[in-house]
Amino acid sequence: MAGELIRALCLVAVLEGLFLFVAPNGWKRAAEQLQALPDKQLRIVGGIVVAVGVIALWVLRSS
Repeated sequence: MAGELIRALCLVAVLEGLFLFVAPNGWKRAAEQLQALPDKQLRIVGGIVVAVGVIALWVLRSS
């Protein structure tokens, strides 16, 4: 279980690094847009992303 979590965190680091490497200006624009959003809206978006991720993991583990 701990090994899977570490691998998942490493994959997140790789994906985030790829976004910064491939499109740094796009990443900056996205970060600026996120800064402009109110906290409540960011929490809602974050909750949706977490829910989608958990559901995707559950579906992938079930198949």
